[in-house]
Amino acid sequence: MARAEVQQKWETRVAAFRASGERATSWCKVNEVNRRQLYAWMKRLGGSSEGTVSASKPIPFVQVAVAPEAAARPIPSIRIQIGAATIEVDAGFNTALLRDVVQALEGVC
Repeated sequence: MARAEVQQKWETRVAAFRASGERATSWCKVNEVNRRQLYAWMKRLGGSSEGTVSASKPIPFVQVAVAPEAAARPIPSIRIQIGAATIEVDAGFNTALLRDVVQALEGVC
């Protein structure tokens, strides 16, 4: 088969595939066409190789409003100084643990 004949055959196949609206896998199976060859010829002939997507159908995009990121608030904390040691305690601390640490530092500092 001459190159022109092969190209004409594939142009016809690609046009039939695009007109079908089917997925490439199912169309190729029914028409006994290798899916990879179909994609290669679609690319060679200058069309989309994405199955049923065609250049004539614009893809709609959805507008998304992005809320500004809230500024990070500093976590309230207190500093406790016992001798040379300084303890910084954040909100929600474990009171029993703080008591034990302060008692331990009082004995050392």
